[in-house]
Amino acid sequence: MIKNWQEKYSENMQKFEGYSIGKTLKYLADPEIISLAGGLPSPKMFPKSEVRIVSEKRLNDDIDKIMQYSAIPGEANLRKAIIKFLKRDDIHIAEENLLITSSGQHGLDLTGRLFLNPNDTVMVDRPTFAGALVAFQMEQAKFIGIDIEADGTNITELRKQISQMKQKPKFIYVVPDFQNPTGITMSLAKRNALLDISYEFEIPIVEDSPYRDLRYFGEDIPSIFSLDQKRGGGNVIGLYTFSKLFCPGMRVGFSIGSAEVIEKMTFIKEGNILNTPKYNQDICAAFLEEMNLENHIANCQKYYREKLDIFLRSMQKYFPKELGVKWTKPAGGLFLWVTLPKNIDTMELFYYAIKHKVAFVPGNVFFGENAEKNHMRINFSYASKDDLVEAIRRLSNCIKEKIKE
Repeated sequence: MIKNWQEKYSENMQKFEGYSIGKTLKYLADPEIISLAGGLPSPKMFPKSEVRIVSEKRLNDDIDKIMQYSAIPGEANLRKAIIKFLKRDDIHIAEENLLITSSGQHGLDLTGRLFLNPNDTVMVDRPTFAGALVAFQMEQAKFIGIDIEADGTNITELRKQISQMKQKPKFIYVVPDFQNPTGITMSLAKRNALLDISYEFEIPIVEDSPYRDLRYFGEDIPSIFSLDQKRGGGNVIGLYTFSKLFCPGMRVGFSIGSAEVIEKMTFIKEGNILNTPKYNQDICAAFLEEMNLENHIANCQKYYREKLDIFLRSMQKYFPKELGVKWTKPAGGLFLWVTLPKNIDTMELFYYAIKHKVAFVPGNVFFGENAEKNHMRINFSYASKDDLVEAIRRLSNCIKEKIKE
């Protein structure tokens, strides 16, 4: 009988504790709780009738292949549709530059496995996407965080930190469009400056783009990948998912980059999950080619814009700015970031808020190191419009009570 499983685990897993956000979700089983915690798109934006139609056609015409193993790099129909889709964003790639993944999180996992040895360094924003941190932590990475500014990464501080490092970071990880968790968008000037750093120090950039098409205000800013292509760099790896724009249940995404990088990622996928389900890929291909994509994007933008507007107006009405509470005002995406007085620990506030039937994600989980405890991430995409107003009212009361303590 094995007495100590812990000593049997790999070094990677002995201290690894998983995705901390997932641990908070068990507290949300109460149906009376209004959750602003998850990054869930609204089911109202799922093209359900269109999916039923294309599903029936695929199952009638191609069920034997759907139920079989499929190509590891991805199905040809989806790959062609994605190459066409990316041209809208002035990104021009060939099939050798593209790998289908089983969600954007899978792309993060492949990136970590490809580049990171134990104790290698990754440059990240403070705060940044917790799912990326957990993927890279599995490879025992170390993080150097740069405080994010209102227009994205603090480029001056990033350059300073890299210049002082004896061993350069393996890559720089950013979510430039409507960042998770802050909702902040990186300016065009900073995207170009980030590329300058990448070229000067020969450090790859990992550009995570789950929310890029979910812009509700302002003009589009070119992706870092497209800017890199124009400059002939080839330094950027792009990670994408269908989870936010289409639906998360399909668990399909894709990674783009140099042919050499994509080939290596494909090798890892061979020993990792082998292939992404063909049915899921076929439905995503139909989403791009057969479901009036532009109309769907416009509907999502309109729906979420209205929700964000309601959310921000409710925060303006109920949140105690006079007590030092601040929040971001994103132009797109699914999240915004709230900063409370420094004496407020939002993990303690989380449990207090649960008792008052409202939930959020405590901000400490979005820091790779030296976590700050007085922030929270809140989501506006999932709850109904009426529930958003009520959630903000409840959360405001909780904040006011904690500030008084």
